Amino acid sequence: MSNKGRESAQRMLAIIVIIAMLAVMGIPVSVIVFFAIVTYFIWRAVQRSEHQETGRIFEFFIAADNVLREDERHWFGFEIAEVIERGEGVLHSMSDPPPLVYFALGALYHHAGDHEAAVEHLSYIMENDLSDERHRTAPSSELRRYAHILRKLEREPAEAPQTMAAIRSLERTRRNYGAALLNESRERLNVIPALTAQAGAHASLNHTAQKGEAGTAHTVVRPQSAVAPPPPIADVLRDVYEEEKKTA
Repeated sequence: MSNKGRESAQRMLAIIVIIAMLAVMGIPVSVIVFFAIVTYFIWRAVQRSEHQETGRIFEFFIAADNVLREDERHWFGFEIAEVIERGEGVLHSMSDPPPLVYFALGALYHHAGDHEAAVEHLSYIMENDLSDERHRTAPSSELRRYAHILRKLEREPAEAPQTMAAIRSLERTRRNYGAALLNESRERLNVIPALTAQAGAHASLNHTAQKGEAGTAHTVVRPQSAVAPPPPIADVLRDVYEEEKKTA
């Protein structure tokens, strides 16, 4: 019997035991039937919620692969941010999320230019041996359901071809380019402080040059007393009349 079948059998057995105890206590049959119906619907609602939570993981993989795939589409920043937010929601909703979630988030942060967050997620996957799937020996119920659905899709990929294509693409990128993405993000983090310092130095030099130019401009301005005054208007008119007489 599979783990899922075992869990279902245990739940059914628990319900039967509770109903039997109610019957022994003399509870009316109508009340017992009502209790059984309510319990059934609650159980179905819990199952549906669990499946939805697991489905969020696969939906995130599809969205992340769409953004990271090398094609001619250009994604807006808010679209990438929305996919990242979905991945962070998956990451924080599970006590032991699948390692591929960490890698997809790291690659998305790298694509968005947030290299500090990219290094945080990618280093966990690429350099921490405990993040490997082989060391997940005590899974939570969420991880167990995820693995169950994943193996089912691997056996029957035709049931969800888009999901399987996204998972295989992310796994291939993780295997072939994960280390390169991590190294590039670290290099960018080292370059940014140097560029910031260089920009600050240029700004300081420009400020000093502007102050020097301003000082030079002030030194070449002559005081009003040093400027030669214009000749009197009478002398100008006399020169004009004398020039006219000569020409006449």
